Amino acid sequence: MKKIVQKHPLAIRWFHWINFPVLAIMIWSGMLIYWANDVYRIGWGSTTVLKFFPDSFNKALNIPFRLAEGMSLHFVFMWLFAINGLIYVGYLLFSGEWKLISPNRKSLQESWRVILHDLHLRKGLPPQKKYNAAQRTAYTGVIFMGLGSLLTGLAIYKPVQFKTLCAMLGGYEWARIEHFTLTILFTLFFVVHVLQVLKAGWNNFRGMIAGFEVQPSVKPASEQLMTDDTAPLTNTPQNI
Repeated sequence: MKKIVQKHPLAIRWFHWINFPVLAIMIWSGMLIYWANDVYRIGWGSTTVLKFFPDSFNKALNIPFRLAEGMSLHFVFMWLFAINGLIYVGYLLFSGEWKLISPNRKSLQESWRVILHDLHLRKGLPPQKKYNAAQRTAYTGVIFMGLGSLLTGLAIYKPVQFKTLCAMLGGYEWARIEHFTLTILFTLFFVVHVLQVLKAGWNNFRGMIAGFEVQPSVKPASEQLMTDDTAPLTNTPQNI
């Protein structure tokens, strides 16, 4: 017999599925804006190891000369991103759901063990609850990343009106670097999250759609012992 296990409440599912396309549009429109002043790279002196982003990359995605479109999309969807995020944080606080995603003092150590397990470099997982240690650390980090993106975005959107905020972030140039870095981190989280969902399979994905998972029922310990004690001798391994 299988049993139905409740996974995610309706509110969490709504916040997730609103944020998913909104974040994707924010990243895409940000790339359209960044094309107009693509100054960032990884390297030293005149040597460039990685440029964000090569002309071939931009042309392949039809990014050039779409600055106005990117700004229009970015400035509309940033309000949806901000409102959805603020309501989500409020829901976590007032519903008590924050206790399920908050890391504890053992989370960093256990997160490393989860990562090694997912990479097939370690057997066994630390104790699992609704979210494992790596998920709690990542999801809490994403909340702070969202707040950082909102504040840095406001600072570079209205550097005069929000001059105090802009100064607190290190000035316009630093605020832009911070905003760009957070966007890269969001993109990496986005990719890893999708890969993890694909790895976990349909049952896990159904939890975020319907709110429940279907799991095999576990026999009580007494019943399991009885089954083991009465098992036919022919099914037991023989010592040689």
